[in-house]
Amino acid sequence: EVQLVESGGGLAQPGESLILSCAASGFTFGRMYMTWVRQVPGKRLEWVAGITSDGGNGVGTVYGDSVKGRFTISRDNRNNTLKLHMNNLKTEDTATYYCGIGWPPTAKGQGTLVTVSA
Repeated sequence: EVQLVESGGGLAQPGESLILSCAASGFTFGRMYMTWVRQVPGKRLEWVAGITSDGGNGVGTVYGDSVKGRFTISRDNRNNTLKLHMNNLKTEDTATYYCGIGWPPTAKGQGTLVTVSA
């Protein structure tokens, strides 16, 4: 059974940082394109960042325009863990964040809420 469990969300002030983690199990994590996505109630799921599997030439990362330069996605295939380092948070980053398999995600976790507020 595929399981994705996000953690690390919470309350932050603008300009602060948070690190989200996702523990994956039930599938071959190292072979999958993984994503972080987010959603605000009443709005569409928004793609935040993606990271390719390591095909022997390292991994590739891509970011949405709204987070480029502030967020960093990374993966640890040995421990089946996906992370999202979020720096210089803005109020518009407030959302529930999910890690997912692919885009659109074929599976995602229960999410972790990030609230950015002064």
